[in-house]
Amino acid sequence: MNQNCFTHFKESIDSHQLPDKFNFPFYYTPDPLCVLAAKELQETLTNQTEWNHNFGLAEDQSGLVIGKMFGVLIVENREGVIGYLSAFSGKLAGVNHLPNFVPPVFDILEETGFFRQGEIIISEINTRIEVLENREELIALKKFLIAEKSTSIHQLEELKRKAREAKANRKIIREKGKTELSEDEFAALLIELGKESVQQHYAVKDCANFWKAKLTKISAEIEYFEKEINFLKEERKQKSNALQNQIFEHYTFLNQQRETKNLIDIFHNTLDIKPPAGAGECAAPKLLQYAFLHNLKPISIAEFWWGQSPDSEIRKHGNFYPACRGKCEPILSHMLQGMEVDENPMLTNPGFGKELETIFEDEYLVVINKPAEFLSVPGKNIQDSVYDRMKLKYSDAKGPLIVHRLDMSTSGLMLISKTKEVHKTLQRQFLNRIVKKQYVALLDGIVEQEEGVIELPLRVDLENRPQQLVCFEHGKRAYTKWKVLERLNGQTRIQFSPITGRTHQLRVHAAHPQGLNCAIIGDDLYGVKADRLYLHAESIEFLHPITKEKMIVKKEAEF
Repeated sequence: MNQNCFTHFKESIDSHQLPDKFNFPFYYTPDPLCVLAAKELQETLTNQTEWNHNFGLAEDQSGLVIGKMFGVLIVENREGVIGYLSAFSGKLAGVNHLPNFVPPVFDILEETGFFRQGEIIISEINTRIEVLENREELIALKKFLIAEKSTSIHQLEELKRKAREAKANRKIIREKGKTELSEDEFAALLIELGKESVQQHYAVKDCANFWKAKLTKISAEIEYFEKEINFLKEERKQKSNALQNQIFEHYTFLNQQRETKNLIDIFHNTLDIKPPAGAGECAAPKLLQYAFLHNLKPISIAEFWWGQSPDSEIRKHGNFYPACRGKCEPILSHMLQGMEVDENPMLTNPGFGKELETIFEDEYLVVINKPAEFLSVPGKNIQDSVYDRMKLKYSDAKGPLIVHRLDMSTSGLMLISKTKEVHKTLQRQFLNRIVKKQYVALLDGIVEQEEGVIELPLRVDLENRPQQLVCFEHGKRAYTKWKVLERLNGQTRIQFSPITGRTHQLRVHAAHPQGLNCAIIGDDLYGVKADRLYLHAESIEFLHPITKEKMIVKKEAEF
């Protein structure tokens, strides 16, 4: 489908100043032009009638609810006119092509393409496998095997039971014979009892060998029937892998220098080597690919979520989000080569110019107040951290120093040990849940209930670290008590008392629809970016490892 996807702004943009550099797509505040373009696109999504997709926003819509990530890319055409491109991730309304949206980088749904042809071949193999698996002889043999296994178990258990009873009876007879029989008669009795024991042992053994041989024969007959099935399954596996690699080879991405790389080349040097499912289908690569193909200059990009939030991820309707790292980071690293791009803020020390305040200290431990946007321990690119500062300040201290951590964005109290023994004792208190911590947070919205408990298991999003997912199958138990402190101006001040200490636990439990459904203000991962994350660890309670005195240290939030 060939069409011009360049969209002119509906209103004048003369008052808008263009950014000097392209924004870093993995951490950004949307440029005002992107916000305007997104607003226009959202109006189109709300009012259009050309296609139908269930975003979960209309009560009268039926079918599977699928929210979508959309993207807008501000571009300049060859005439110097500023406009924007629009894209959606994956498919929309069941198709790859829709008017005014950029096309996919590669259309695997093309009817005459190799993917459709490959699908037909694999589908034919699936049909043959299904026919073979449903043969009456094979089904009858499998049922017969199950029945015979049950019979064999019953017979063997019955023989073993009788053997145990006979053994017990022989013992009684032997004891009785010792006192009632002569020496010769008792010797003859022992011989008879021994013969009986041997006979029963071999009876059990012969029965086990009989059933083993019979069940092996039935299994061999089943295996004969399934040989062709297994051959077809291996053929299906090989063709599926070959088709997937062919798809990866056809997903080729441009950059500003017109250099091309396919998915196999792009992901070759990544940790997983193989591209993840859906790589190249996100909005950002689609937008940049179209721009490079049509000689449009990319200026700024933004992506937003439209629709209901998924059950696992946290996606708020209408909110902007950065590009995903697992699928998009390797692709965009190639596509953005040669462009002037904002610096990666993850490479800038967030703790520069900030100080650690000491709230309590004795010869055994320290309680410090960590500022927001300050690492607890050294990161991949930044060394400056609570650990680094404490190691410098207490150069004679022994042991790991850091007893527990706070997220970089969270401010508040942290325990620091000065000896290995103190560290070990405090760690044990955390494991035994003797330590009690309280946090205060400002939520973006009104929580109607007064207090409660949230229990949503968490695991890392493997395709978008460090974000966490709610996962009832593989997630670790995460348990949070909460209580409303104040409601004011559309915000809720709340107290959190975490029982477990999972990564981003309070942030996810606040923002998730099954939690409080109100993100913490300033949460750039699960809510909307602000001047800071309004989450503070204000109180910590523990037993002093030496004096055994109950310690309660507090530092109120400064927000």
